[in-house]
Order: sequence, then structure tokens, then C-alpha cells
Amino acid sequence: MAFQDSLEQLKNFDVNDIDFDRMGVWPLPGKIFVCVLLVAIVLAGTYYFKIRDMNTQLQRAAAQENTLRENFRQRVFQASNLDAYREQMVEMEESFGALLARLPSDTEVPGLLEDIDARGSESGLTINSIRLESERQAEYYIELPISIDVEGSYHDLGGFVSGVAGMPRIVTLHDYTITTRQGSGELSMQIAARTYRYRSQD
Repeated sequence: MAFQDSLEQLKNFDVNDIDFDRMGVWPLPGKIFVCVLLVAIVLAGTYYFKIRDMNTQLQRAAAQENTLRENFRQRVFQASNLDAYREQMVEMEESFGALLARLPSDTEVPGLLEDIDARGSESGLTINSIRLESERQAEYYIELPISIDVEGSYHDLGGFVSGVAGMPRIVTLHDYTITTRQGSGELSMQIAARTYRYRSQD
């Protein structure tokens, strides 16, 4: 009977007659609707002001966790291969020392020029000039350009180039020009040689 009374009150209920001061006499469905509406507003407000920020923080924490996991994985890999890295470092230092020994120091440059002159003489060339040019500084080394002007036969030039390339000191050859001398079968060659000196990092 009470349910039918509630339906009857709901049919007779006029929205324009809503009086919030007399909510106690509202029909039961109206009271339920207002309660549901209030709960929905509270839940929406809670989500908007609290849960949304917590979701954002959770996403940030998850991204940070992935980054930390990746860092941890890399560190574990490095730690597990630490002995191999140390052995590799020793080998690299030995190789670096061997290469460094092949670079001339300031006091060895005149001897290097004499060695180049000796290679030319051994190859049967006529040495016109061997000049040390101005140094060029790079980040880790100093480049020492050497201008070479020689004359001789084709095979003599080849023997000279091969001899300079096979020297124990590091010498590289660049920018060569070969011309035929008029009135003879000999060739004239101008070539730029470069040697290098280690630049100490102060």
C-alpha cells in the first residue's frame, strides 16, 4: 500500500513546488533521486580533485619505475662484465702506449727528417728539399706537416713512398703532384708528409 501511495505522490509531485525547507514531506522517489544526485556529485568531485591527481602521480611513478629498471638492468650487465672491461682497458692502454711510442717527440723530429732523406737516397732519388712546415694543433694531437720535393724514375718514386710508409714512426703521405721533367725521362714529385705528436692534456 505504501508503494502505491508513493507512486500517487510522485504523480502529483510538481517540480515547481519543490521546497528544500520541506524535504521531509517529499515523496520517497524524490528523496532517493536527490540522494543519488548528491552521491554522484560527491563521487565526481572526489575523482576530479583527488583521484585524477593520484592517477597522474601513479603514471609518473610507473614511468620512473621503468627508467630505474632499465638503469638497473644496464648496471647489472656492466657489473657482470666488469672483469672483461678491466682486461679490455689494460689491452687498450697497452695498444695506446705502443701507438704513442710511434709518435715522434720534439727532439726526434730532426732524426725523422734524416730518416726520410735516407729513404730517398736509398731509392735512388734526388732530394731537392725536405721542409718542416708550421704545426697544426688538434684536440688530442699535434700535426707536423713536411713538404718533400724529389726527382727520379717512376720505380724510384714508388720505392720511396713504400719506404716512408713502412717507417717505424707514423708518417702519412698526402696531396702528391707528379710532373715530367722536360728534356729527360725523370719525374718530379711534390708530396706532403704528415707525422703526429701526442698532445698532453693538462
